[in-house]
Amino acid sequence: MKKLLLASAALSCLISPAAANEGDLISFSLGYFDAFDDNGAMDMRLEYRPNSVVFIENLKPWAGLELTSDSSIWIGGGLLYDWNFKDNWYLTPSVGAGLYAQGSSDKDLGSVLEFRSQLEISYEFENTSRMALGVSHISNGGFADENPGAEVVGLYWYVPLDSIF
Repeated sequence: MKKLLLASAALSCLISPAAANEGDLISFSLGYFDAFDDNGAMDMRLEYRPNSVVFIENLKPWAGLELTSDSSIWIGGGLLYDWNFKDNWYLTPSVGAGLYAQGSSDKDLGSVLEFRSQLEISYEFENTSRMALGVSHISNGGFADENPGAEVVGLYWYVPLDSIF
């Protein structure tokens, strides 16, 4: 129990609130799982980006849930870097790890532990919602004998969480 409390205290020192004009974001996305293969499926995602920074400005945590029309599920989280490179435009690379269940998909990714890397470009509207196009890669990073990986191309809609509730 002491170790858990110490780890929680250390983590809270590393994560701090972001700028006051930003808020927590929740996203909804539709895309295509295994986009560059013949046996793809519809991909649906729900992600949460809290109004926090980790270590440096614009480095933020995220958590997500992904479901496909083949009943595959991925749940995980990681870090992203939200770079506002021009006016209302953002480029956001992210990395993360999570748990994967194959469902009825023909795509065996080789492991329960799967990593996700993603690159997205987004436009932020006046109400701070965003529309984004993202391309991601999911694989086990070579930790299993089989590592076919899968690419996902998706369209995202980010909404400030306080505008929903």
